[in-house]
Amino acid sequence: MITQRYLHHIIEADLQEKMVFIGGPRQVGKTTLAKLIGSQEYKNVQYLNWDSPADRKLILDGRFDANAGLLIFDELHKYRQWKNHLKGIFDTHWERLHILVTGSARLDLYRRGGDSLLGRYHYFRLHPFSVAELFGKAPHAPQPFSELQFDEASQPKLREHFDALLHFGGFPEPLFRQDERTLRRWHNERIDRLIKEDIRDVELVRDISALQVLSEVLPLRVASKLSLNALREDLQVAHKTIASWVDILERFYYHFRIYPYASKRFAALRKEAKLYLWDWSQVGDAGAKLENMVASHLLKFTHFLHDAEGYKAELWYIGDVEGREVDFLVTLDGKPWFAVEVKLSDGTPSKHLHYFAGKLRIPFLYQVVGDMDIDVIQANIRIISADRFLSGLI
Repeated sequence: MITQRYLHHIIEADLQEKMVFIGGPRQVGKTTLAKLIGSQEYKNVQYLNWDSPADRKLILDGRFDANAGLLIFDELHKYRQWKNHLKGIFDTHWERLHILVTGSARLDLYRRGGDSLLGRYHYFRLHPFSVAELFGKAPHAPQPFSELQFDEASQPKLREHFDALLHFGGFPEPLFRQDERTLRRWHNERIDRLIKEDIRDVELVRDISALQVLSEVLPLRVASKLSLNALREDLQVAHKTIASWVDILERFYYHFRIYPYASKRFAALRKEAKLYLWDWSQVGDAGAKLENMVASHLLKFTHFLHDAEGYKAELWYIGDVEGREVDFLVTLDGKPWFAVEVKLSDGTPSKHLHYFAGKLRIPFLYQVVGDMDIDVIQANIRIISADRFLSGLI
């Protein structure tokens, strides 16, 4: 059983100088991580949840335990004036109190209208478990523009972790229970609570039932270019409404979008985003599920480099107007580092990967396949099994 998450020691160190915000999907383990850091690093911890009426009164009154070394605020973003309120607490008590804030919405963007907390906090996005984390690898920042380092030992155990993650997803409860009934019930309860509790508490959505229908439709769009017009027609709502709903679900970590990489070296696509879910276990199609799992691991990798190490790391896909496409491109400071094409079962080197490598001068090329025990180089493309490739990330 995993006792510490990959961000534990980094957050612990950052708390010594600033507040720390942890955002991430519902039930990904934010509160558990916050309380574990508190129990291991502080003698006295005060945990306050905005959803608790008693805790809410303490927060609004500014009454805190005088002996608390760490204050943990959970779901504080549901309070309209949360940033100004938190600023007052931090500015008054920063010399003796450490403050950790968790929330199931984008705390770095939410209700941004001039960030009154600028310079007072570090922000982290907590991701579901990944192959490397489940395998027990300590998170580390690779040398920029160097080749990824993959695990070479204990392949049966590595594949076992990969198979469990692919089927049950990376969220702690279904992953560690590994029970089909638990997975089905968890899916239903998570969506219900996300929409009827988290979103309804904060957002003005008149038709909650239609938003829930949208959440059931989106898994069918995974790994495809997202057409708001098609969704608008399916749900019979205005374009502005569907765009708002998609934004809301993204803000609450239901899905994420990857945008095309812009370049003058070819006729690149401009706006068409591809959609993926934070919980890839909801995806039915085998090829789309594998691509989603790889996308989630790459997003975790780039978020770690950005949040923990300060690199301007970003995740894109590559596409042109002639229909050529590569699934993923990771960049640092806008410069291509490595590209990834995902195939369920295909050892033939991707022509599109080779084409864009020449256009963009991409240093490293990976074709990730679902088949086991594959690791060969053909035409400067490393064709590698998904479990081994994902072991080289965070």
